[in-house]
Amino acid sequence: MKYTQLGRTGLKVSRLVLGTMNFGPQTDEADSHAIMDSALDAGINFFDTANVYGWGENKGRTEQIIGNWFAKGGERRDKVVLATKVYGNMAADGAAWPNHDKLSALNIRRAVDASLKRLQTDYIDVYQFHHVDRSTPFEEIWQAIDVLVQQGKILYVGSSNFPGYKIAQANEIAARRGGTIGLVSEQCLYNLAERRAEMEVVPAAQEYGLGVIPWSPLHGGLLGGVIKKEVEGGRRASGRSADALKNSSVRAQVQAYEDLLDKHGLAPGEVALAWLLTRPGVTGPIVGPRTAEQLEGALRAVELELSEELLSGLDEVFPGPGPSPEAFAW
Repeated sequence: MKYTQLGRTGLKVSRLVLGTMNFGPQTDEADSHAIMDSALDAGINFFDTANVYGWGENKGRTEQIIGNWFAKGGERRDKVVLATKVYGNMAADGAAWPNHDKLSALNIRRAVDASLKRLQTDYIDVYQFHHVDRSTPFEEIWQAIDVLVQQGKILYVGSSNFPGYKIAQANEIAARRGGTIGLVSEQCLYNLAERRAEMEVVPAAQEYGLGVIPWSPLHGGLLGGVIKKEVEGGRRASGRSADALKNSSVRAQVQAYEDLLDKHGLAPGEVALAWLLTRPGVTGPIVGPRTAEQLEGALRAVELELSEELLSGLDEVFPGPGPSPEAFAW
């Protein structure tokens, strides 16, 4: 495994991030524990979750599964850089009581204590804002975070799904307050097929020293060889991939992508991950395996070297927006 610093911090994290969203809804506890053991054995030390994972009436279940794994001992907690998220409504029926969601100081305090209990730990390494809260000023948010840092309950703070201007606003207010390190990471939708983050989010993250953590690196399976699997194994695309492939231009683009990689003898899913590892500012993509076999495929991407010819070919198939601000200014 290869490691890098998380943004401008001294924290060393693996170039792959283990996403746990499937733990509970799609992967049972025993298999989830096995995947986490395999990830740790492979050198992955950065685990990502969220308080709402488990979904519906099972919100919080994913954190519980991770907490039970930590409780097995064997230095599991000490070896993991643990990231979770706050923002979502935790009510099982979806009807949140006032102040039981988003980023008010009251909910942040309540949510972190609930996550710590489920995770069976006394601190969270990276506490992430799952979304922008348009109703709560950053002065209030940072005041709440400062208290949690002083209490030793969290060490660093990250954002998720923030636009570039909110990254700037959050860190400028943190700097004015003094004594607050501000955001150190941004978790955003970013992959070969969805490169809009390059216009403002990635530049803002680089300017303020945030590590970029892409989620959905295979774009819901679209970049995982979906057409080839359909043709060879009869396995049809589902969910986001199936919807996207109904568009003839998208299907042609994905076909061109798979043809290019077939020419180079490479697996689409591994290349999609390896491409992200070449992008400026990227700490590491989140991989969310449902099985141990899927984790093994992701691990191969870390060692994969992409030639300049292949990188140019990928840009031709999936052109990015270009440098900012020229991409939208002229």
